[in-house]
Amino acid sequence: MTQTPSSWQTYKRLLRYVKPYRSAFIAGIVSMILLGLSDAAIPVLIKPLMDGGFVEKDIGSLKQTLVLLILLFLARGIFGVSSTGAITWVAGKVVIDIRKQMFRKILSLPTTYYDNSTTGSTVSKVTYNVTEVTSAATQTITTLIRDSVTVIGLLAVALYLNWQLTFLIFIIIPLVSFIAKRFAARIRRFSHKTQNTMGEMTHVLEETIKGHKVVKTFNGKDYEKRRFFDVANRLRQIQHKVILAGATNTSVIEMVTAMMISGVIFWGTLQAIELNHTPGHLIAFFAALGLMMSPAKRLASAVQPLQRGLAAAESIFSLLDQEEERDAGRQDAGRLQGDIRFEQVCFTYPGTEKQVLDNISLHIEQGKTFALVGHSGSGKSTIANLIPRFYDPQQGDILIDSHSTAGFTLDSLRHNIAIVSQDVVLFNDTIRANIAYGISDKVTDEMVECAARDAHAMEFIERLPNGMDTVIGEDGTTLSGGQKQRLAIARAFLKDAPILILDEATSALDSVSEQQIYLALEQLTKNRTTIMIAHRLSSMRNADTIVVMDQGRIIDSGSHDEVHANCPLYRELYNMQQRGHQIDSSHA
Repeated sequence: MTQTPSSWQTYKRLLRYVKPYRSAFIAGIVSMILLGLSDAAIPVLIKPLMDGGFVEKDIGSLKQTLVLLILLFLARGIFGVSSTGAITWVAGKVVIDIRKQMFRKILSLPTTYYDNSTTGSTVSKVTYNVTEVTSAATQTITTLIRDSVTVIGLLAVALYLNWQLTFLIFIIIPLVSFIAKRFAARIRRFSHKTQNTMGEMTHVLEETIKGHKVVKTFNGKDYEKRRFFDVANRLRQIQHKVILAGATNTSVIEMVTAMMISGVIFWGTLQAIELNHTPGHLIAFFAALGLMMSPAKRLASAVQPLQRGLAAAESIFSLLDQEEERDAGRQDAGRLQGDIRFEQVCFTYPGTEKQVLDNISLHIEQGKTFALVGHSGSGKSTIANLIPRFYDPQQGDILIDSHSTAGFTLDSLRHNIAIVSQDVVLFNDTIRANIAYGISDKVTDEMVECAARDAHAMEFIERLPNGMDTVIGEDGTTLSGGQKQRLAIARAFLKDAPILILDEATSALDSVSEQQIYLALEQLTKNRTTIMIAHRLSSMRNADTIVVMDQGRIIDSGSHDEVHANCPLYRELYNMQQRGHQIDSSHA
């Protein structure tokens, strides 16, 4: 069981991000210390102001003290601006460094992380949680340093003026510390709940926006409203508890402090009468105690943003501490030929018990087209996912050109693989940028257009207002399903990889577009190793080898005629689709 880090451990880890900017950070700290000391100088000037100017009627002393007060407040202004500017600049740099590190981590996380985590939770960490850390890095540091120095300085002045009464203040310090510690634990617990709930709300919002057509079509508005309102209300309740706990903490400490100061004022007045202290002496002492109230209050209030920031930091570090995608390979794959072998491969998805692939041995010959056929869940897509090492098998090995894929670096291995899947991923950018994604600096515009033409995508691209420079919107919302699929296929044409994986690549195409793509694929698959997964078995008739799978096992393989004659499952699936095709044709 992982031990929760202490507040100091978390804060110390946060401070590591300050190290590159330590010069500005130290300058800000020094300015804050001087600003805090300037607060303590105010009661020091009050004594000569009262005694010299009002009691002794010394105009010279009055002028001198007033000039010192003006200079003091001028210095306070300079220290205030410089400390705020320096600390805010450092905090901004720290936040962007953390966000950069988080984004790099997100890009290097294994597929299993995305399988087990919601997008909303991850997005919330990068957006909301980092903002909470900003508060801890700026407001809290400023409060803790400046106000601590102010309180210490004012205590020193009070000790100098009347050490007997000042010692009474130290009686309540353990009590205040105890109260602050109890409330800190409560606020931190609620802050963790706030961040988790914020992740839930982001997830619900993201799902509703992405699935808005399904929500509208299936009358899911009321359901989504209830779901969102429920999590939003829980977030409100938790945030209210955080604020209430912080306010209670401040109020209790204020009350204890006020009782203490009232007692000190009472005994101080009696003592001043007995010892015949000057009015300036007494007012300066009470001013020191009075000026202590505001910084003491801010120190008590700092518990809330500090604990929120520390809880947010723990959440951020939990992401940064995730194990990255394993890349133990040291060999550069170079340009592979594409001869693939599965040798007694067994695979089970993490967190499940069902074996998805059971002792799979398969030879996918270089430059040949292999079609994987079977019911959903038979393991077809898993085989496709193991080749680029999105997952690693628990047993067995996968070889390409007689080399284990585990020995290749991930980047060099994946450089040799192009994937077109059923779920097309497009970016809110131009068509040109989407086709040349990842290699835009290595290809020319003519090469991009050639790939689009091979994928029969130029037919609709040329009709768009800005052609190749048309921005297609988030996830290609301005395009039809078939158009998006053809852009994905054009991307695969442009990559020109020796290994091609087509996972339901033609599922979103109409019959005319599908035939055009098949003609293009005949050219694309020449001298390339192609793994094809499709539910339309008619599209696989020309494959060199058809592999029939059932419940994680290979039950037959061969040409279409061979498996149709020898494999009852393939024959059943094929005949069923043929009947469906005949029905569709008669309707047409």
